Amino acid sequence: MRFVIAALALLPVVACGPLPPLPPSATLPADAVAGAGDPTQAAIYSTAYAFNDRNALRDPAAAARALGNMEYLAASLPQDPRYSFLGQETLQLAAARTELRGAMGVASDASPQAVVDGFYAASRALRARDTAGATQALSPAVFPQPAATIARLQALPPLPVTANAASAAERALQRVQIDRQQSRQSAPL
Repeated sequence: MRFVIAALALLPVVACGPLPPLPPSATLPADAVAGAGDPTQAAIYSTAYAFNDRNALRDPAAAARALGNMEYLAASLPQDPRYSFLGQETLQLAAARTELRGAMGVASDASPQAVVDGFYAASRALRARDTAGATQALSPAVFPQPAATIARLQALPPLPVTANAASAAERALQRVQIDRQQSRQSAPL
């Protein structure tokens, strides 16, 4: 009898078949956030700031970091249950990822983690004023022309789709944070 009950309990799981694999995701490196902040929220806010203030991206190290953050956001937010409130914004992030990969000479089939790691490694080297080290930090499998990518970081072209996606993600996060704050304030004690 127990065997029958156990078999019946597993029937819905077996009937569904295998789930499709999740798309590749990424994580941010340990130095993405200073302090105890939420790395994803920090990436949303800093990326929106960087892409909507052209002066912020004149520094190639800051540009590399912002591009790494955008790659991370585009790969990770659609799968993160904490950000399930994002709707249209996930499509905008995907379009931003396509734009930035095209503009920066990133291989279209590169894993998001390799792209994030490459941009962050280049950012660290550029911050140390080591252009040769930044070029070496970019894997040719991910960045087919590393020297050209570094040159683009030094004169980042306008990326309007990326700027719009970063702003949209920031606005969505702010809406949710404001709603949560208001619901806490209106909740009876």
